[in-house]
Amino acid sequence: MALLSSLAATAALAQPMPPPSVPPPGPAAQAQIPILRNVGIDQKLGARVPLDLTFVDDQGRDVRLGSLFGARPVILALVYYQCPMLCTEVLNGLTGALDTLAFSVGRDFDVVVVSIDPAETPALAAQKKDLYLKRYGRPGSDVGWHFLTGREDAIHALADAVGFRYAYDESINQFAHPAVITVLTTDGQVSRYLLGIDYAPRDVKLALVEASGNRIGTVVDQAVLFCYHYDPETGKYGLAIMNLVRLGGVMTFAGLVTFVVWNVRHKSPLSAVSRTATGNR
Repeated sequence: MALLSSLAATAALAQPMPPPSVPPPGPAAQAQIPILRNVGIDQKLGARVPLDLTFVDDQGRDVRLGSLFGARPVILALVYYQCPMLCTEVLNGLTGALDTLAFSVGRDFDVVVVSIDPAETPALAAQKKDLYLKRYGRPGSDVGWHFLTGREDAIHALADAVGFRYAYDESINQFAHPAVITVLTTDGQVSRYLLGIDYAPRDVKLALVEASGNRIGTVVDQAVLFCYHYDPETGKYGLAIMNLVRLGGVMTFAGLVTFVVWNVRHKSPLSAVSRTATGNR
């Protein structure tokens, strides 16, 4: 009996175990989050922002958008002031780039920051303005650095004009939005987009020179624009190889012409002596 019981137990242990229950597969790692399908940048180079829109400044005063244009190019940043991460990175990246430029806010260009959250108040805008003015630290920049709030229809109209697509996520009470700054001409025309949160000072400088119609910057800055071209896909400036090749050809030709002219005007003394000795002129 003991032997039979042992054999039965061994047989029971030898039977295969049923497969563990496996949960159904979830979404693929590369699958896009639904809310992000409506978020991104539609580049609208050459489009104009509606200058008749009205926003509210950090003092609670109504401001017509067009009153901030006309004298200088404008860097536009669409963010919201209570954003837990990305908007702060955008503003920090912008401030860090501007801090290295010889150009100054309020003198050479303006910065307009607009909240995409219609529930935010001028008090929040004032706090952000105070923070970034202290960080920037250049006198006179307060007249050219504007932090605005606005009504939903005005915000949407401005965002649509520059192709800035964003969405509100009720589940986390936050906005999903792209990271970008937009450089506008003095009359409100979209000139360049600089993407991401890390803006190379060279890219910011070249974008401002272009948006100003070469009215700011040195001759060297304007010459550098010949060697660099803007790539809309990356939102950055890269070497314009063909322009450099053309420039090299022009310089080579100019060098040859200079060499020939110099030789014609400064004939060799030995040749002159030889012609005199033989009687040839």
